[in-house]
Amino acid sequence: MSHTPRDLSHLQPSDRAEVLAQALPYIRRYHGKTMVIKYGGNAMTDPELQAAFAEDVVLLKLVGINPVVVHGGGPQIETLLKRLGKEGRFVQGMRVTDAETMEVVEWVLAGEVQQDIVGLINRAGGKAVGLTGRDGAMIRARKLRMVDVNDPNVEHDVGQVGDIVSIDPSVVRALQEDQFIPVVSPIGFGEHNESYNINADVVAAKLATVLQAEKLLMLTNIRGVLDKDGQLLAELTPRRIDELVADGTISGGMIPKIAGALDAAKSGVKAVHIIDGRVPHAILLEVLGDQPFGTMIRSH
Repeated sequence: MSHTPRDLSHLQPSDRAEVLAQALPYIRRYHGKTMVIKYGGNAMTDPELQAAFAEDVVLLKLVGINPVVVHGGGPQIETLLKRLGKEGRFVQGMRVTDAETMEVVEWVLAGEVQQDIVGLINRAGGKAVGLTGRDGAMIRARKLRMVDVNDPNVEHDVGQVGDIVSIDPSVVRALQEDQFIPVVSPIGFGEHNESYNINADVVAAKLATVLQAEKLLMLTNIRGVLDKDGQLLAELTPRRIDELVADGTISGGMIPKIAGALDAAKSGVKAVHIIDGRVPHAILLEVLGDQPFGTMIRSH
C-alpha cells in the first residue's frame, strides 16, 4: 500500500507558510483537548483514504491534541459471515447477533479490523493501542430491547446486541497520558461476562460524552446531512432534526448516528460533526481549517 504525500512544490513558499499559519490558532485552541473520531465507511476500505486518515490522527497527536478512534466493521463482518455460509439477518436495521454471529463479530472487530487500524497508525508514526469494551472494564452493557416500530407492545429478540449501561474511561485516559492513541472496538460485556455487539456510532457518542471531548467527528460516506433537494445542511438543531426524521429525510442507519450525536452535544461535547470520509484528510480539513465542513450538530 503506497501512499505518497501530495506534491506541493507548485505552491509558492509564502502560500505554504500561510497554510501553516492559518492552522496555528486551531492547534492552540485544541491543544490538550480530546477528540473522538468515529471511523467508518470508505475511509476504512480505500487504501489512500486509510493512509490519509492515519496521518491525520498522528498529526493531531503530535500537535498536542488527544485523538481516540472508535471503529465499526459491518461490511467486514458481512464478508466473513458469507464465507462461513451464514446469512446475516436484520430486524429494523439491526443485525441479529446469535452466539455464533457474536463470535464472528469479535473475531472481525477486535481482531482483523482493529489490528489493521492500529497498524496503519503505527506505520504513520503514532503509537496506537487496540481496546475492546472489556479492557479496563470499560463498556458495561445489557441486552438491547428492540421495540417494534409499528406496535410498541411487540419486542424483537436481536440476540447479543447491547445497550450501554456505563463507560469507565480510565483505561483510555491512562493511555492518552502515556502518548498512546486508543483504538476502540464497540464490544461491551454484561453482568454474566457475556459479550455484546454495540452500534459503533453510539459507543463513539457515549465515549465522547464521558471523556468530555472537545469534538466528536463522525466519518461517513456522504457530504454530511442533506435536505430533500440534496443540499448540505451545515448546521442542525434538535428541532430541525425532529422535522427531518418526521418527513423521512433522516432515516435508516442515519437515525442512530444523529441521535447519538445529539445526545453527545446535549451532554457537554462542544461540537459534533458529521463529515465526508471520502475526502482525503477530512479530519484535518475539519479540525485545522476555518471553512465549515460537513454538518455540525448543536444542542440549542
